[in-house]
Formats: sequence, C-alpha cells, structure tokens
Amino acid sequence: MRSQPEMEREEWTMTDYRVVAPLFIYLALVYLMAFYSNRVLSRTGNFLEEYFIGSRGMGGFVLAMTLVATYTSASSFVGGPGVAYKMGLGWILLAMIQLPAAWLTLGVLGKKFAIVARRINAVTINDILHERYRSRAVVIFGSLSLLVFFIAAMVAQFIGGARLFEGVTGLSYNTGLIIFAVTVIIYTTIGGFRAVALTDAVQGCVMMVGTFALLLGIIKIGGGVSNIVTDLKAIDPALVTPFGPKDFISRPFILSFWILVCFGVIGLPHTAVRCFGYRDSRSMHMAIVLGTVVVGFLMLGMHLCGAFGRAIIPDLTVGDRIMPALILKVLPPYMAGVFLAGPLAAIMSTIDSQLILASATIVKDLYLNYINPGAGKKGNETSRIHRLSFWTTAIVGIIVFAASFNPPDLIVWINLFAFGGMQAAFLWPLVLGLYWKGANAAGALASMTGGVASYFYLVIYVKRLWGMHVIVPTLLIALVLFLIFSIATEEPEDDVIRIFWGE
Repeated sequence: MRSQPEMEREEWTMTDYRVVAPLFIYLALVYLMAFYSNRVLSRTGNFLEEYFIGSRGMGGFVLAMTLVATYTSASSFVGGPGVAYKMGLGWILLAMIQLPAAWLTLGVLGKKFAIVARRINAVTINDILHERYRSRAVVIFGSLSLLVFFIAAMVAQFIGGARLFEGVTGLSYNTGLIIFAVTVIIYTTIGGFRAVALTDAVQGCVMMVGTFALLLGIIKIGGGVSNIVTDLKAIDPALVTPFGPKDFISRPFILSFWILVCFGVIGLPHTAVRCFGYRDSRSMHMAIVLGTVVVGFLMLGMHLCGAFGRAIIPDLTVGDRIMPALILKVLPPYMAGVFLAGPLAAIMSTIDSQLILASATIVKDLYLNYINPGAGKKGNETSRIHRLSFWTTAIVGIIVFAASFNPPDLIVWINLFAFGGMQAAFLWPLVLGLYWKGANAAGALASMTGGVASYFYLVIYVKRLWGMHVIVPTLLIALVLFLIFSIATEEPEDDVIRIFWGE
C-alpha cells in the first residue's frame, strides 16, 4: 500500500501536468504564428518595413489588441495586483487611472503620426525625431535612452514571467525563466513585428478570458463581494479606504499618477510606434473604442483579484506571489493552465514589442543612419541587414535574460522606473514636435538630456517631492528647458514645416 507522502507526490505530478499542458499548447500556437510571420517576411519586398512595423497593415481589432497587450505587462498582471494585495482597494483607484491609455495614444499621436510616418517612410520613433529635428545628437541620445530604459522594463517582464511559471507549475524560477525567455526571443526574432502583432491579438483575448475566470473564482470562493470586503476590514480597516495602510497612497501621489500612467503614456515609444502600423482611419477609430474598453476591464479585474486575494490568502509576505497562489487555490488544474497563459500573454506581448523596437533602434537608428549609411539600399548588403536584424533581436533578448536572475520582491517599481525614464526622454519631443511649429533641435535635446538627468537625480536622492511621484517635477523641468531653448534659438527649416504641416 502506498504511503500518504507518495500519494501526495503523485497527485502533485498529475496536477503539475494538467496545469502545464494547456500552457505548452498555447506556446506551440505562438511558435506557429512566428513561423507564419517569417514566411510572409521572406516574401516581402521591403524587409525593414515588414520586420519592424508589419508593412503598416493592421486592422482595428489587431491594432486595439496589440496596443492593449503592449501596454499591459508584468506590472499589470503580477506587480500591480501584488501592491493591491498589500495596499487594498485604494490601489485600484490608481490602477484605473490607466483607463484612457489607448484613447490618449491613438487620439493624440495616431492620425498625425501615421501621415508623417508614411510621408517619410518612418520605421521607428527616432525616424520621426530625426526628420523633425534634423539632429544627430537628438537621435543618438534618444536611441541610447530607449535602450537603457527598455532593458530595465524587459527585465521586469522576464522576472514576472518566471515567477508565474515558478508559482503555478512548481518549476524552479530559473527553469521558468529559461522557458519564458527562449520562447519570447525565438518568436520575436524570427517573426518580427507581424509575429508580435498577431500574437498580441491572441494574447489580448486570452488575457480577458483569464481575468474573468479568476475574478469569478475568487468572488465565489470568498462568499461574495460583501463577505470579502468584511474579511478585508477584519484584517486591516485601511485596506478598504482610498489611501491604504499608513496612508501610503497620499493625495499628491494619486495626482502624480495621472501623469505617470495616464497622460505620460503618450511618451512611451513601444506604444507610440503602434501608430505607424494601422491600415486606415476606420481601423484607428475602432481601436480607440475597443482598446479603451479592454484596458478598463483588465485593469479593474486584475487589481480586484489582488486586493480581494488578501481575504482568501492573508499571510503572504511577497505581494508578487499572490497571483500564482490564487490561480492554484481558486481554479481547477486545466483552468489554471489556461489562466496562466493570460498574464504570460500580457508579459510576452510587452517584452516582444520592446524587444523589436530595441532591435530597430540599433539596426535602423544607429547602424544604418550613422555607422553604415545607405547599407540597406545596396543589393549586395540586403542579406547582411537581415542577419543583423535577427542577431540584434536575439542578443538584446539574451542580455535581458541574463540580467533577470536574483529578482527584487516587487517588480512594479522596476516597471514604473522604466516608464518614467522613457517619458522624461520622449514625451515633449514627440508631442511638441507634432503640434508646435516652434519646436527645434536645441529645445528637444535640452529637454531630453535635462529630463533624463533630473529623473535619475530625483529617483536616487529625493524619492518623492512634496508627496508626489518624481515624474511630475521631471516633466516640468523637461518642458521648461524645451520652451526656453526653442524660443532662444533658430526656428525649424521650412521643409520640416512642410513635411509635418503640409504647408
């Protein structure tokens, strides 16, 4: 007769298999889409445009889902719910500030970005900056800033993916990291932007199904919303207040989040570049509506899961572990495997977008523009550009993978750091460059360098200024520098104005 420990080990093996099986089916589907995209890539007449922006052919549904999937990330599905677990319902108010993300990105940048991008055949954000400011320094500083903050953001995504594997499947953190990293690196490298967009569309649907299933399961096992709220009050009454335990969420901090995760998303290069790739205005309008609805559902659902999870599992010390713990406790094994694909989809869809744009920055913005100008136009060097693009994507992914060992407890702070850094560098050069004719290279460079420098200083030495997140003073400094230097120096050339305003 088998002993109890032997029976428990056998049951864990069965559970592990039933959880992992749906996940690996999902990963197999991701690989299939990558190989399909590679076939399209091999037949295209413009490699750079196809590999980095998918030949500008996204419809409304794909555009909405790739924008949502790119914006939502490990912070949304692991880090954010982890903070909500510790801080309670008040953190959900902050999370919902992200509701207008799709509307702001496409509404402010979408139409004009698409027109200008087609006019100058832009593939990257720095292509727009190059054409608008005609400054090598602006492009090089923008490229280096993008790479630095993207690496930080991608590390957060890799950590989130590995933690989900570890918590739900029973695999070690390092094993989960290897599986996750290899999958993302391979399908992004061989499929390019089209693979990223197609997988994002599937991943957006998976995220919605997974979020709905987990939230429903938590409410059911908790005995309803009213019982869950009563249990949270019993643990700590501050968990059901807008400001959280020890007034962690102060009023100035809430107000500053309207900048960091709402208005500031306009300055995120990996979401802004989506504006290059849609098919027509109808696609953009559909994506604005659908993207806003989906972002709202995902943010509300996932952060409610984290906050409600405190009533179900009250004794976790590391907030980032709440989502794997809830998945195992609330859902049956096969459903747990399906749900695991949801947050993994969010994480994969963010990192693949950042990875492909980091590769584009190195190949297009630095190598083709400054190291070997015009190489892409030489017939005998076309295959070299293909290989360079593939290898650059793979190597950047491997670097991020290597940096993802020994993770911190709450990855949401890594992600918010990267968000703020990208906004400090790109927000004003993009927005003012599109809408203010007086914006020039001196203003853009002063804003970018001053914004990034002040952001690093404030993050390291100040932490919070008058209760606000440091992104608020950072963006104010960057804006003032932009205005002063632009007004004090020469206006842009006439042909720049013609390209951006058609005059």
